[in-house]
Amino acid sequence: MTQTVDELRNEIRRATGRFEREISATFTKEDLAAICEALDYDLNTGSLPPKSQMRAEILERIGERDEDETGEIDRAFRKDELDAVTVFINE
Repeated sequence: MTQTVDELRNEIRRATGRFEREISATFTKEDLAAICEALDYDLNTGSLPPKSQMRAEILERIGERDEDETGEIDRAFRKDELDAVTVFINE
């Protein structure tokens, strides 16, 4: 049986040391920062970059976005993208 978007988000949260959410919620900046850290993306430990920038970098690092693409991702991850992040994080 396939996982729901909420189940995928919570699996990613667990894998990156974050806490699960009981309600449907997109990733917070801190959740995205934890994913970036798990993917060895240096956030420069100052203030966190915008969520859209972190999403774009995550997708690029897992091969779901071309390096040539510019711009940020101003939307939540889609289910297929969450599947890809889950696979990559759990390797």
